[in-house]
Amino acid sequence: MGALSSFQNIFKIEELKNRVLFTLVLLAVYRMGAHIPTPGINGEELSKFLTERGGALMDFFDIFSGGALSRVTIFALGIMPYISASIILQLLTVVIPAIGKLAKEGEEGRKKIVKYTRYGTVLISIVQSFGIAVGLESMAQGAFIQHPGWSFRLMTMITLTAGTAFIMWLGEQITERGIGNGISLIIFAGIVAQLPNAIVSTVRLVSAGELSIIFLIILVSMMVFVVGAIIFIEKGQRKIPVQYAKRVVGRKVYGGQSTHLPLKVNTAGVIPPIFASSIIMFPATIAGFISIPWVQSFARQLSPGTVSYTIIFVSMIIFFSYFYTAIVFNPVDVADNLKKYGGFIPGIRPGQKTAEYLYRVLSRLTFIGAIYLSIVCVLPTILIKQFNVPFYFGGTSLLIVVGVALDTVSQIESHLITRSYEGFLRKGKVRGRKG
Repeated sequence: MGALSSFQNIFKIEELKNRVLFTLVLLAVYRMGAHIPTPGINGEELSKFLTERGGALMDFFDIFSGGALSRVTIFALGIMPYISASIILQLLTVVIPAIGKLAKEGEEGRKKIVKYTRYGTVLISIVQSFGIAVGLESMAQGAFIQHPGWSFRLMTMITLTAGTAFIMWLGEQITERGIGNGISLIIFAGIVAQLPNAIVSTVRLVSAGELSIIFLIILVSMMVFVVGAIIFIEKGQRKIPVQYAKRVVGRKVYGGQSTHLPLKVNTAGVIPPIFASSIIMFPATIAGFISIPWVQSFARQLSPGTVSYTIIFVSMIIFFSYFYTAIVFNPVDVADNLKKYGGFIPGIRPGQKTAEYLYRVLSRLTFIGAIYLSIVCVLPTILIKQFNVPFYFGGTSLLIVVGVALDTVSQIESHLITRSYEGFLRKGKVRGRKG
């Protein structure tokens, strides 16, 4: 009853109600666009061909576009070009000092980085859409293309690039005028849209006797356990105690309070598995459509479920976990800020010693977070390969769904609490993922 009354309270707050409805309408627009076919392409036949030839690799990429990629609709590229551009800009803040300075200039710097991200998104979309157009013409001697040639290539480039730009605009509008992070919610909607098909296929397998009821119960129990574990780890923090020295200014005493510095177990979020998956699966997917024996063998070695794929995938997740954590959290800067404002960690000297201590703690936390990401991301490939699970359970998609759900509920919770309404949880406030 508590949760039901909390949902009812959403519609008692005019601003919150409008934000929620606005978000739902824009997500519905996105889902409708995901079914509009790209002109000049036989979508149904192409979808069957891609599903047969792409296998698990195509299924993985199709998750992030909500099924638009396999059908090659106007939203076939999805929001991945925007994510790629954002990640590249974040990496460039470390490599190029000028961009790093922009990131520290507050709102003005943030606006410029957003502008550069948009330009990068369009550029990546143009390159990827051109590659898709050329690839479609070469598949099955262009049997899926009605009028191959440069007119088709240009039309496909314009259509798919415009589709991605429109999705990017939808995401920004949701973030600004809706509830939650727009880009994350669009990915969330694409992933959740595949859930009904997974349920239907599972029911069919059970009805046909290919999947036992006992195994299904075990699978559902495992899903609940994994979701609970993800929530537990994503909210997990190591609280470093911080003490501020007392300062006497005139007749007043400032400082002297105790607080803590929260360090997340998984600081890098879902960036490591997304990066690792993109790097491994892109060449493997391309190789899968080339009819050369050694290329086909290479593609099979990099397909999910193989030993080589698992080793490379886990190694890259661990590498990117440390790499991205180093970008978003700088122990030296944190130690300098603590020293500047009179703060210190009890038992640790301010300055260099504090930075070394934070680096040591963060390294251990990052290792735990990387192992956790590896287990969650490798789990679905094992279930699909060894137990023939009829859908892609776990992995990056589950991390995104749980993380976005936590963030969105946290924002709604904040709106309710600031207006003295009861939140979704009676005890405590829901904390979303950060970083």
